Amino acid sequence: MNFKKTVIGIDIGGANTKVASIDKSIAQLHYIPLWKDTGLPEALQDIASKLNPDKVAIVMTGELADCFSNKEEGIRFIMKSVDAAFPDALYLNNNGQFIDNNGDIKSLAAANWMASALIAGKDKDCIFADVGSTTTDLIPVKDGYPLAGKTDFQRLGRHELIYSGILRTNIATILDRIDLYGTRYRVSSEFFAQTADVYLLLERIMSEDYTCDTADNEAKNKEDAARRLARVVCADTSEIDYVTITEIAQKVYKHQRNELSKALKFLSLKHGIDHIVGAGLGEFLVQDAAQHTGLTCTIISEIYGTDISKVFPAYAVACLADEI
Repeated sequence: MNFKKTVIGIDIGGANTKVASIDKSIAQLHYIPLWKDTGLPEALQDIASKLNPDKVAIVMTGELADCFSNKEEGIRFIMKSVDAAFPDALYLNNNGQFIDNNGDIKSLAAANWMASALIAGKDKDCIFADVGSTTTDLIPVKDGYPLAGKTDFQRLGRHELIYSGILRTNIATILDRIDLYGTRYRVSSEFFAQTADVYLLLERIMSEDYTCDTADNEAKNKEDAARRLARVVCADTSEIDYVTITEIAQKVYKHQRNELSKALKFLSLKHGIDHIVGAGLGEFLVQDAAQHTGLTCTIISEIYGTDISKVFPAYAVACLADEI
């Protein structure tokens, strides 16, 4: 009797840990904020006991969490947690190579984009754009190989990383002023609302997609999202109406879209690439930005399904591991 082996990939971020299998039957997102607690070891043990995979491949970004004094400390904590649950796990680095504890472990830092880009750009030159909960990766791929900077620090200076996402981005980091009622209002720099409130109110995500904590620890519904967004301009829902609050949400959306469009245009001209491949919870933002910039766009959900698109780095590293 032939048994089909289970190969899974795990993408360990600072906020979310994502799990996917090469047969697409598994696509999981676990909210594990590393800066708040050390629940990662227990979560990985639980995943191991439930899935019992034959092969496991890892990518990570969680080493940047400020509970660690530096990235290497974060990498070692993540590797120790993984190895306890999956003793034979493979780790993909920022050169697209699998290494173990004997390799240059610093090259594992924030390397999840490498897995995604290698799979997304296998058949066609593209700019791979993954808009997740917290950040946006923009990876030019030519002749099947990613051309991005090797570290987050490098990519921030090359328009290849935008530290803005669909869920966890503080509104005050996106807009400092906003036009309402013909007046330009300053925006409060408090953490009153985040982009998850914007996209929930605009019906671009569902309540179940709101996987992070809310700013006020209250409910994840449109009414509470509107109340949180009103506070961005130091108002209550008794002071500004729902239409105005929705206008705030739309302005945030357009600003994120425009910032993404500018980066895509820069990379398109720099590398001579006019096709975008979008992934992540915010792939709708990629589509809009590409269209706004006059570039063609394919979204991962059309190829692999919506669930896989949301956890694409995990799926991609599983595919790469299955090839070795």
